[in-house]
Amino acid sequence: MSLTKKNKKNFGSFIRELRLKLGIGQRELADKIGIAPSYLNDIEKNKRTAPKINVINKLSKLLNVEKNYLHDLAGISKKGVAPDIGEFIESNPRIISLIRSIKENNLNEIQLDQIEKSINKNNTKALVIAAGLGSRLKKHTENLPKCMLDFGGKTLLQRQLDAYKKNSIKDIAVIKGYKKEKINYKGIKYFENTDFKNNNILNSIFYAEDFINGNIIISYSDILFDSTVVKRTLQSNHDISVVVDIDWRGYYVGRKDHPISEAENVIFNSNNEVEKIGKINTGNEEVHGEFIGMIKLSNRGCEIFKEHFHRLKKLYWNKPFQRAAIFQKAYLTDFIQELVDIGIKVHCVIIESGWKEIDTVEDYRKALLGFNKKFTKN
Repeated sequence: MSLTKKNKKNFGSFIRELRLKLGIGQRELADKIGIAPSYLNDIEKNKRTAPKINVINKLSKLLNVEKNYLHDLAGISKKGVAPDIGEFIESNPRIISLIRSIKENNLNEIQLDQIEKSINKNNTKALVIAAGLGSRLKKHTENLPKCMLDFGGKTLLQRQLDAYKKNSIKDIAVIKGYKKEKINYKGIKYFENTDFKNNNILNSIFYAEDFINGNIIISYSDILFDSTVVKRTLQSNHDISVVVDIDWRGYYVGRKDHPISEAENVIFNSNNEVEKIGKINTGNEEVHGEFIGMIKLSNRGCEIFKEHFHRLKKLYWNKPFQRAAIFQKAYLTDFIQELVDIGIKVHCVIIESGWKEIDTVEDYRKALLGFNKKFTKN
């Protein structure tokens, strides 16, 4: 959402609009964020400028709205910069010199975009979605989340962490849910999906919303992947990129418990931009590859991702959404398809093998049998 569009709203009116849509009373909301009802009333009537950062952050969580968007609206309310940015500049005066250099050199939008991408590229982080039940693995996940299954003396999650660390990605977080106490590695951050029995991958991701900023790779927890897959993904400079295996059909030969009809396939154009993604009818359409369960976002991509998630959540909660019966049960591919449908470009990072999905008992047994062999063609 551009700043021009943001200017069409003001902070107080926007807060009131959200509160009423969610059916929250003014006194109730004031109590939850720790301010006087009269103060909240003045804010909503635009008699006061936006509140302090800690109150804005609480409003963001309670009203299910993207935090950066609220901060930007607050800056407009105060006729200045967003409060979180103002506070950062005050505590880091060296930033003023950098901003002045940008001003004096009259950098254009393309140059500023290149600077932002360069900064973020060197500080990529990773988020692993590991909250699911893994019920298709039956006895193997009775007491373990599937990311804790053993592969040659290391768990599936450890092997993912190794692949990230080989690419100098050290800031890593995991979303836990089912058997959360079993995942206890040091040096990584944890978020908890408290409703993992009733939601799916898309909603699970947003339990770690505060972590989704800058350059970030988000991956499913049930995929074994080589470090070269991460390396290839890091090379993408696009705002939203999905990893697509174009050498995918052979993996489904003899795969009975997870047939080809359940593949999350991708059709892309000559610019490697997604046109269709999800469980496409492979008999009726020629698909180009399979989405492996890994996505990369730039800082701008994160903002797009979060803004549209909250917009769609308000529209489709408890209602059908793309291929999902209700929004809560949506897959990540449902969300990506929605972005594509409204004109947002989603780039494909093309790979050829180098990964395996561990979704069923059959997948696990096959992976174990071939584990000592190299599972990549590279």
